[in-house]
Amino acid sequence: MNDELLIAGVPVRSRLITGSGKYRDESIIKDVLEAAQCDIITIALRRIDFDSPQENILKNIPSGKVLLPNTSGARNAEEAVRIARLARAMGCGNWVKIEVINDQKYLLPDNHETVLATEILSRDGFVVLPYMSPDLSAARRMVDAGAAAVMPLGAPIGSNRGLQTRELLEIIISEIDIPVIVDAGIGKPSHAAEAMELGADAVLLNTAIASSDDPVAMARAFRLAVEAGRTAYLAGMAGVSKTARASSPLTGFLDN
Repeated sequence: MNDELLIAGVPVRSRLITGSGKYRDESIIKDVLEAAQCDIITIALRRIDFDSPQENILKNIPSGKVLLPNTSGARNAEEAVRIARLARAMGCGNWVKIEVINDQKYLLPDNHETVLATEILSRDGFVVLPYMSPDLSAARRMVDAGAAAVMPLGAPIGSNRGLQTRELLEIIISEIDIPVIVDAGIGKPSHAAEAMELGADAVLLNTAIASSDDPVAMARAFRLAVEAGRTAYLAGMAGVSKTARASSPLTGFLDN
């Protein structure tokens, strides 16, 4: 069975995408990426310093990975566009994760400004992956604006609360034709498996791995969970019943 994930025509081997922040020791990132076997890793532009190799996060990322700079810190579309163009000028490629957040308590994305940034950057040749609050109408506008994938949140970023927006995610997954990547809120491998069982094309997470006691082992656990969830989705899971259904016949035994 051909189950290849394509984003903007680019084959993506792993359906697990990881971040590069919050590690107590950034030198462990190489081992985390090997355990996760991910192809795409997100980076914050403010953590790239070519003038100071010791402070440059890129030194910990093996070659061959797709860099996904995010526009963390942008409060509107104009700022997001500026950050994306700066990242490309610094040699980070033309993939970008749009984050436009002006809510400092819950860090929820501004869908309206995100659509505007997506439209500008897609016209400018970027592969745009917008992080969004899970709203079908907004997702459709992002598709029309040229998004290569949409990234609805499962719960507030960094909360590790799992798929609190499950029903909204199901709607987006069923209605949107480009890849849907569940981003934010995933705190356990079981959360990642659940997202994949719903039919999500991939998941993106950072805190759950970076803040665990053993990030390398946790990265491996998430890789296996994503693979299991995707396999279960493709296999077609059995239906749910409110009453018991025997696994073996209850008749014709002991003359009954």
